[in-house]
Amino acid sequence: MIDTSKIVAAVAAEKTKVDSLIVLVNGQSATMKDLSAQLAAAIAANDPVALAQVQADLDKAATDLSTETAAVGAAIDANTASANTPPA
Repeated sequence: MIDTSKIVAAVAAEKTKVDSLIVLVNGQSATMKDLSAQLAAAIAANDPVALAQVQADLDKAATDLSTETAAVGAAIDANTASANTPPA
């Protein structure tokens, strides 16, 4: 009989990684929508303190996104065979 337990476990592990990436992307999208709403409210209220806070939050979100993008890219690169690498 063929033992498929290793492939089933590998697929489950990959699904967990993909699901984590989806959560990360959805979180970033929600953050951007929230910051957009905060910016619109600060502009409408002509509130310089709120505008400064939104700017600080946008700067942090941009830094976080850059860090997360680099980490995801590195993980993909580290775990993706090149076109010249024969399959194991």
